[in-house]
Amino acid sequence: MNCGKSVAILIAVLTFAGCGAPGAPQPPSLQLPRPVEDLRAERKGDEVFLTWSVPTETTDGQLVRRLGATRICRSMQVAMVRCTEVAGEVPTAKIAAAQTKPRPGGQSSKKKSPNREAQNKEPAVQASFVEQVPANLQAQAPTGFINYAVETLNTNGRSAGLSNQVQAPLAPVLPAPKNVAARVTPDGILVSWEKITLPVEIPGLAYKYRVHRRAEGSASGTVIGEVPVSSGNPASITDNTFEWEKTYWYRVSTATVLSQPQKPSLDIDGNESGEVKIFAHDVFPPAVPSGVQAVFSGIGQKLFVDVTWAPGTDADLAGYNIYRRQGNGGKVKLNPELIKTPTFRDEDIARGKKYFYSVSAVDLRGNESASSEEASEDVPRE
Repeated sequence: MNCGKSVAILIAVLTFAGCGAPGAPQPPSLQLPRPVEDLRAERKGDEVFLTWSVPTETTDGQLVRRLGATRICRSMQVAMVRCTEVAGEVPTAKIAAAQTKPRPGGQSSKKKSPNREAQNKEPAVQASFVEQVPANLQAQAPTGFINYAVETLNTNGRSAGLSNQVQAPLAPVLPAPKNVAARVTPDGILVSWEKITLPVEIPGLAYKYRVHRRAEGSASGTVIGEVPVSSGNPASITDNTFEWEKTYWYRVSTATVLSQPQKPSLDIDGNESGEVKIFAHDVFPPAVPSGVQAVFSGIGQKLFVDVTWAPGTDADLAGYNIYRRQGNGGKVKLNPELIKTPTFRDEDIARGKKYFYSVSAVDLRGNESASSEEASEDVPRE
């Protein structure tokens, strides 16, 4: 056997032996869920609502097999280093049940390519926690904030640390307005409610009512106006931005306004009333026309009386009717269709007669006003 052939055989043997050699041992995963990164806080009424996405990966990039409980941490400190005050826990069973829901169509355990993984990515499972605003902290710092974080544990009660931290204001809010009512008036829909007694004044805090309107059949609504809560302001508002002949629902909520030095003021949603229903039926005529004048003119054999009046200002004005009478006779309408402009020429007249004219206004729904004051004009005999 020559030297070159011996070297080749040796290399082949070493290569074969290397393929079967075990690699360096890997430590077992600690199964520590990644800390939550999208914790959100919303203050409404006397409660703080916390929501976040349930972790699906461990700190070493593996899928979370089983989760422990999630602690809700709170502090008056600007930033928490550790969870020293636990406000509550979301139980293991609740988190685990949400995390292990079967996915539609099943799911292969085989590793997918990055593109296919992105295409099949499921929305993150959302968890939540609701806490009453702590009364002792609110009394201690009514214009301050409370900080929240969540800490997701594994089944051994260990975590990889706190989530991102969020704040919620501690400011007190007013109770829900009572005896909310709505009625149709000529100026619009009048929404009223019982006044709320103001609490002890706290510098930096103010309060207001918000009036909401929702159209029948709609799930969402709109704020039509706000009224500061004070002894001098009425507990009512008139809505004139609606449409007639439609059904609406109204409710009234409160809001606390927190002034912040060198920052915009913060509105904190308070409590809200139930809804009241009303049908916006228009039975209100436009304003009665004014300034009616009648002037006779004659050019040759053609005789006529020009009647004019001040134009109406009602937003839903459709036109006018003009009436004429003679002596003690009854009024007769002269126009077959509504007059669109505040002027009318009467050519059906005779010499030696005296005519009395009046005008009414009509809206888009056919409501007609009373007749104006009469204006009279004599047609000379010659």
